[in-house]
Amino acid sequence: QVKLVESGGGLVQRGGSLRLSCTASGFTSESYAIGWFRQAPGKEREGVSCVSSRGGVVYYADSVKGRFTISRDNTKNTVYLQMNSLKPEDTAVYYCATRYPAAGWDTCTPRSYNYWGQGTQVTVSS
Repeated sequence: QVKLVESGGGLVQRGGSLRLSCTASGFTSESYAIGWFRQAPGKEREGVSCVSSRGGVVYYADSVKGRFTISRDNTKNTVYLQMNSLKPEDTAVYYCATRYPAAGWDTCTPRSYNYWGQGTQVTVSS
């Protein structure tokens, strides 16, 4: 059974940092692209950052470039999203997702990802 579990969300002040974790089970996560997405109230879900199976391809949305870093620890089947210099506009529910069973790389958009976690809330106060 494919499962993705996010953790690490919370409430933080502007300029603060959080590290989100996405732990995968039920498949060999290192063999598939994994991404982080977010959805704010009243807005569509958007791609924040995605990483290819071997880490050779990484995408960041323009709004988070230079502030967020995605990384993989394949020994733990876990993908992280380090978020620094957080802004109130980063407030959203953050989801991780995998392209499994689809191989290869595609755009970092929700339609390209097949299995999703339950999400974790990130709130940045001003």
